[in-house]
Amino acid sequence: MLALRRTVIPSFALMRAYSSGGSVSSLLLVEHKDNKVAASTLHALTAASKLGGSVAALVASDAPDSVVGEVAKLKGVSKVLVAKDPTYKHLLPETAASLLVETQKKYGFTHLVAPHSAFGKNIMPRTAALLDVAQISDITSVVGPDTFVRPIYAGNAIATVKSKDKIKVITVRGTAFPASGTSGSDAPKEDAPAPSSMASTEFVSEHMQKSDRPELDSASRIVSGGRGMKSGENFHLLDSLADKLGAAVGASRAAVDAGFVDNSLQIGQTGKIVAPDLYIAVGISGAIQHLAGMKDSKVIVAINKDPEAPIFQ
Repeated sequence: MLALRRTVIPSFALMRAYSSGGSVSSLLLVEHKDNKVAASTLHALTAASKLGGSVAALVASDAPDSVVGEVAKLKGVSKVLVAKDPTYKHLLPETAASLLVETQKKYGFTHLVAPHSAFGKNIMPRTAALLDVAQISDITSVVGPDTFVRPIYAGNAIATVKSKDKIKVITVRGTAFPASGTSGSDAPKEDAPAPSSMASTEFVSEHMQKSDRPELDSASRIVSGGRGMKSGENFHLLDSLADKLGAAVGASRAAVDAGFVDNSLQIGQTGKIVAPDLYIAVGISGAIQHLAGMKDSKVIVAINKDPEAPIFQ
């Protein structure tokens, strides 16, 4: 069944009427970095808790103890499944997907949940393919255990989807859910099952750019530049402003495509989704796909010589 209706945006909603049943149990894949739980995980946990039933958390690492201890104290976590192996030092998406599938088979989880970050977007489609189910991406609301709300068309329309798959594979837009807090008690821990077969890919190397600035995903202040900066040299004038504000630096897709900055700074539908307290947009006209990535910012300051630029609307 397809139903089309206008919403406040104005937009329309697309509903597929399916049914599902049975008790709910969810598995949250924990994103972590430098032995700390990523903020995206805390938001995804809140969404998982809204599904009903219990929520187990899966931590995969070569040295998971500190992350496991942090996760065990989070409100809403019923138990922590620990996957400890040297293979997980650099968690490849193929390996993580196999681990998720084996864990689901052992425990019978009805929902597999991860943040809609680069981490989750790399792993969950592979997991859904292995399970032969449709992935439900970038949800912004949980209506029920089989019904979810997600933006489409760069946020210009809202789709309400209802899945008939017995196993739901879900990624969560972090800016749509508050972060989960701590519970004051430790959830029990147990070993996660080992994948029946390891992935055919292996980690070779990575080249990381270190910065003293906040992570773009979780920064409370962001200074972002667009094609209006004219050059990479001009773009880096924003660095000093960001440093004075204690802000992260972001960019529009146009600035990235022009080669001004690395694509790790891209904000938008095909980049990072952010919702800082303050978003300063310099030389950004406001393409739909960029607005989709920062429209939930509390205060938006735009600097642009075109008064008709979409970002002012």
